[in-house]
Amino acid sequence: MTVDVPTATGDRPARYPEAALAARAARVLRDNDTGAVITAAPRLYPHMWSWDAAFISIGLARLDVQRAIAELETLFAAQWRNGMVPHIVFTDDDAYFPGPDRWGTEAAPDGPRNVRTSGICQPPVHAIAVQRVLEVARRSSPDDRRAAERFARKIWPALYAWHRWLVEYRTPGSSGLVAIVHGWESGMDNSPRWDVPYDAVHPGAALPPYVRKDVRVVGDASERPTDREYDRYLWLIEEMRRAGYDQRKIVENSSFLVGDVFITALFAISCDVLVELGEEFGQPAGELADLADWAEKARAAVAGSCHSVSGMARDRDLRTSRWLDTQTIAGFSPLLCGGAPDDVQLRLLSLLDSERWCGHEGLLAPVPPSVSPLRPGFNPRQYWRGPQWPVVAWVFFWAFEHRGWHERARKLRDAGIRLTEDGAFGEYYEPFTGKPLGSADQSWTAAVVLDWLCSD
Repeated sequence: MTVDVPTATGDRPARYPEAALAARAARVLRDNDTGAVITAAPRLYPHMWSWDAAFISIGLARLDVQRAIAELETLFAAQWRNGMVPHIVFTDDDAYFPGPDRWGTEAAPDGPRNVRTSGICQPPVHAIAVQRVLEVARRSSPDDRRAAERFARKIWPALYAWHRWLVEYRTPGSSGLVAIVHGWESGMDNSPRWDVPYDAVHPGAALPPYVRKDVRVVGDASERPTDREYDRYLWLIEEMRRAGYDQRKIVENSSFLVGDVFITALFAISCDVLVELGEEFGQPAGELADLADWAEKARAAVAGSCHSVSGMARDRDLRTSRWLDTQTIAGFSPLLCGGAPDDVQLRLLSLLDSERWCGHEGLLAPVPPSVSPLRPGFNPRQYWRGPQWPVVAWVFFWAFEHRGWHERARKLRDAGIRLTEDGAFGEYYEPFTGKPLGSADQSWTAAVVLDWLCSD
């Protein structure tokens, strides 16, 4: 497939017409396909990432339902025996650091056999992906519909085990929030959400030396996390290895333990979706009741985190038992899962529309940035500290649609297409110029844009 690239004018390339943008997105997904997995990006991320794979499967379903199913099957073939879905499934490419040798999960008693993975997880969006693939398949051919229904029935127990793992191992303390033991588990790797708890991570002298590879791929190192931050990231991996990947020991002793309100909201809605799928496909009543109970408790935890004045949801440092008041896109988590009082949700919607967020007059497109442009420390180019992320916009789009807020969902879809219409499919975008940043030809960006373009 070939597509003519529009002529650049000014600081931003001319827009692709929607049909050409869809063709360009399809080409990115096909070019990033190794035959076994769709790599997250061709150079910077040559492996399979957990929540990337979920979003990629959503876009793939618009092209080939069977290939979308295969992508999720490959991910869940690497599921740990205790139920965890690892955040990376490694391919044979050695161009990424930290690679499988640094993680050393071969020694983990619950790790998978015959595949190398990392030792942490990422947000539980996979049930949403399965439901979306099923919805697309049912509007496709009878063969696709039957294949997707067989797949949804087959993968349901693995999804239940994944959700059960989060409850069993990652809901410590009384806050009810799902906990993370590394900022990478949040998907928002070096968000200012984690600055305070990361300050308590003190890498020891035993930290093995390393050479980063990401700064060689991304031309501007200022877009990436600092070396000091990387020391902390890698020290947490060392702590996990020393604990033998015993999940209870990790939660008990890790230098970093934070109740993540965004993951908790995603967990709540994913449990809801899994109940819907389970009811349709005749799954055990006791497990459906578990999921409904977990969703209710997670939703209550998100509501309980809301600041009394701003209404924004907050993470909680579980080591110090303190709320983290850093205001980022995660503060709007109650809009994903509901549960907060109506006045709080109305306050959040008003804030989201305001000049502090999507209504800021300088934004190229009204997509929520990762940090408010009016907050101290906002950096429009640095990873998770200001740029706009199309994939996060898709999450809010889907949640708004799911909650019946169709006009809000449509506006966010249109804004997401406006942001990405140059066809670069960047990992993230500078909010004022729309310049694509990080890795180009990012698979999950192409996937969610393709889903937006086909969603009508």
